[in-house]
Amino acid sequence: MADSRRGKGRLVADRRYPKKPAKKPKPRKAAPVKRKATRAKAPRRGVVGFLGRIVGWIFRFFFRLFVRAGIVVALILGLFVGYTYTTLPDVSAASDGRARGSVQLRDRDGVAFAWRGDQFGGIVSADTVSPHLKNAVVATEDKRFYRHFGISPRGVASAVRINLSEGRGPLSGHGGSTITQQTAKLLCLGVAYDPNKWKSESEYVADCRRGSLSRKIKEAVYALAMEVKYTKDEILSIYLNRAYMGGGAYGAAAASERYFSKPAAALTPQEGAMIAGLLTAPSSLAPTSNLERSQARAATVLRLMNEQGYLSDEQTRAAQANPATLSQKAQSQTGGYFADWVMQSGPDFFTRDTTEDVIISTTLDQRIQKSIEDAVKAIFTTKVREGSKAQTAVVVMSADGAVRGMVGGRKTNVAGVFNRATQAKRQTGSAFKPFVYATALELGYSPYDTVLDEKFCMSIPGSGQWCPENYSRSFSGSVTLVDALARSLNVPAVKVSESVGRDLVRKVSEDFGIDSNLTDTPALALGASEASLLEMTGAFAGILNGGSSVTPYGLRELRLKGDDQPTMGAGGGIGERVINEQAARQLIWMMEKVVSQGTGSRAQLPDREAAGKTGTTQAARDAWFIGFTADYVAGVWMGYDDNTPLTGVTGGGLPAEIWRETMVRVHQGLPVRPLPMIVPEPPRQVVQPQQPRQQQTPQPGTGNALENALNQLLRDILGGN
Repeated sequence: MADSRRGKGRLVADRRYPKKPAKKPKPRKAAPVKRKATRAKAPRRGVVGFLGRIVGWIFRFFFRLFVRAGIVVALILGLFVGYTYTTLPDVSAASDGRARGSVQLRDRDGVAFAWRGDQFGGIVSADTVSPHLKNAVVATEDKRFYRHFGISPRGVASAVRINLSEGRGPLSGHGGSTITQQTAKLLCLGVAYDPNKWKSESEYVADCRRGSLSRKIKEAVYALAMEVKYTKDEILSIYLNRAYMGGGAYGAAAASERYFSKPAAALTPQEGAMIAGLLTAPSSLAPTSNLERSQARAATVLRLMNEQGYLSDEQTRAAQANPATLSQKAQSQTGGYFADWVMQSGPDFFTRDTTEDVIISTTLDQRIQKSIEDAVKAIFTTKVREGSKAQTAVVVMSADGAVRGMVGGRKTNVAGVFNRATQAKRQTGSAFKPFVYATALELGYSPYDTVLDEKFCMSIPGSGQWCPENYSRSFSGSVTLVDALARSLNVPAVKVSESVGRDLVRKVSEDFGIDSNLTDTPALALGASEASLLEMTGAFAGILNGGSSVTPYGLRELRLKGDDQPTMGAGGGIGERVINEQAARQLIWMMEKVVSQGTGSRAQLPDREAAGKTGTTQAARDAWFIGFTADYVAGVWMGYDDNTPLTGVTGGGLPAEIWRETMVRVHQGLPVRPLPMIVPEPPRQVVQPQQPRQQQTPQPGTGNALENALNQLLRDILGGN
């Protein structure tokens, strides 16, 4: 029988004892590591250890305190920054920060010649202005502008160090402000101008510029908020629009137009450097004030641009070799006295205190204005001794009172100063006499009527005897009225004034436009009263136009910028008739004799007729010459501001020469026209029998009862009283 288990492995009895475990390989012994013997430091004992533990505890305490305080301060600062962030305006609203509007004055041809108020040329951005301007501002004002977070600790530390080294307080002088901080100041930290809180805009601006510690902290918070709200270029854009850049210009657009007559996008490196250089001292560095100083500052800005990589060496040398200059339009700025007068003649809310942008069309003729300025310079350079403090004023106008040019002092290209043409009230002297004779001619007297020039005294109530004298201290006997005016005789003028009636002389003078208070004494005829040069010149214009009063004016039309229709029109011109036309034309003939044969001979023009009157006051404190041609009236005054007597000067001297120099230039290229005068009929030779004295003089003219009574009084004086 086969074994059923064949082929299978042999049977092995179960192990009765457990298998011995395999021996594990012994691990290799690592190389012994040499270790320094260490032992716990035993705490120091004694006084040293105690003090050390106290110092350590104090350090840990204050460290934790400062860390926690820093966290609290950071949270509070974050809250303030967050709140300020919510109050910030948008970029366009923050760009025009003017408290006042602008006023642009244009001449008779529509060309701008002067600017007042806060000029703003429109909103620009850092992307639209010339890159040269943008780079110049960053290089000059804040070279780390694109790298800081609104505040530059390094700049502040440097500014404090400089201030202390120069003996000032740490916050006085250099501020170390970034462009962001300067922009925050320009925004006045979000505080708007309130006329109820500040007495003036300048006080408001001064408050915005305060440098106290609390102000600096607020400024820092505002700057941080701006850095969160705006991009760097937006901050720079606000700065470029708000910064004052001299010459009344606020913002880069206005400055570019003001100085270079071009948009801000077209500025060259040297022009951009000049505008950027103005930011440190805009008024004193403005090229319209001092071009050389402005160019020197621009050269420094160009060097900074080169050092910071904005310009190559070649570009820098080329720009410095050809500095920026004013445009022809900016160079021709003129008529500062005239512009100031026009600004005063309009309503304040459209001129000096306007919140709108205003355009004023004026009567100024820039050619005539330059003629006046050149004439004044020529006479004072060649005829007045060096060091003299004598002043002058000149006005030129048309016969209708439209002022064409004005100078109110020896310094011609100035503004905002005392204007002697409009603000100074001075005694008129013999320049007043034409109004005495105008009254007589109006009452029917002839220029050929005679009056006795002899010693003459009047009893003045309260003053006693008054005896006028001629300038020559001599008398001429019987003289005609025309001769008395031509030679500026005093005694005949007083006699005629008293005969026709002092009240009538005053009325005629006032009607012709002399608004100043006129004295009610016999000295009225000799110009004892005071008047401005503008008043006197306007009164003479009334004689030229045929006897009608005029109101001198310079403002032709005022309109708001953007409006087609004017808001207001001219406030002057020809008014009512004062004397009849025949009397006016005869007076012009008499005044022509003053120039051709009398005291005004130095005013004679080489190619045309002229008429006028000299005037010299007591002790030669004032000297006048006022006259006209067929085209223009011009008045000249000369004297000292403190009433010091002039030395060797009368109205027929330097004032007449200034008048001549002015009118020669004014009339260049104009056709020659005769004066509108009437030559009176020659006197009739009448043989009369012996009659009482009051009937020896032929009766001049006819009139009403009042005129006849006045004529009788004149005849008594003309008869030899």
